[in-house]
Amino acid sequence: MINRMVIPLLSFKIGLNLVLTTLTQQSQRTMASFQSTKDKFLSMAINEKRTHYKCGENYVQLNQIPKWSEQSKSQTTSATMNVCNKYKPMAEMNDRLSLFNGDITTLEIDAIVNAANQQLAGGGGVDGFIHRAAGYEDLQAECRTLNGCHTGDCKMTGGYRLPAKYIIHCVGPIGEKPDLLASCYQHALDMLRDNQLRSIAFPCISTGIFGYPNENAANIALDTIRKWLENPSNLQSIDRIIFCLFLEKDIDIYNRLIGEYFPLIDK
Repeated sequence: MINRMVIPLLSFKIGLNLVLTTLTQQSQRTMASFQSTKDKFLSMAINEKRTHYKCGENYVQLNQIPKWSEQSKSQTTSATMNVCNKYKPMAEMNDRLSLFNGDITTLEIDAIVNAANQQLAGGGGVDGFIHRAAGYEDLQAECRTLNGCHTGDCKMTGGYRLPAKYIIHCVGPIGEKPDLLASCYQHALDMLRDNQLRSIAFPCISTGIFGYPNENAANIALDTIRKWLENPSNLQSIDRIIFCLFLEKDIDIYNRLIGEYFPLIDK
């Protein structure tokens, strides 16, 4: 005689196996769906891809963004002067930087950085803008396979319908935690280099609803990027690092601070 407990246990195991099988099949279908779309956009000829951009014809090519060494010629603020001699002027380094005032989702470059949450689930601010411009369903399908991201770290996805080829999702700290914020910039640049990509745009990570004071965050970003570029192999691995600024206060802060970290050569 079969023990009375055996039948319910067998039924539970069969039901659990069915659930697990269904979830696995759904995950495989989701992965196959986004992977096909991701591969299509990454392999698409540029003229064809431009017809899919959420921003339409309002995309911005890298050669349309002046380098810091060029932008500084029209600056009349202290940014144009080596006022503190904190860092040695390096012309080659200044040619790797740009300040861009505008929408990060319009940049036709290798990678843009998303100020993401730990779940990589999309949210408000720049995070929401990037998800919507890329194509929310496809981007979220890929993000769900990444098992979230720790604060101070980053993960990369395709750019889908963005002009940028890839998105590097950085999870900045909530509140003022300099080491974790610096880690975001460091890991994003390392990921760019390791994937043989050559251009990247950063928003102001952790400011806004995450509560990091804007000027303090800018100092961390500039200092971290300066130190990363001081490695000759890093400097040679990249064409452009763009600080993408949207708020007037961030524009003012970066215009004032950039010359301290990337001073111009006196002539």
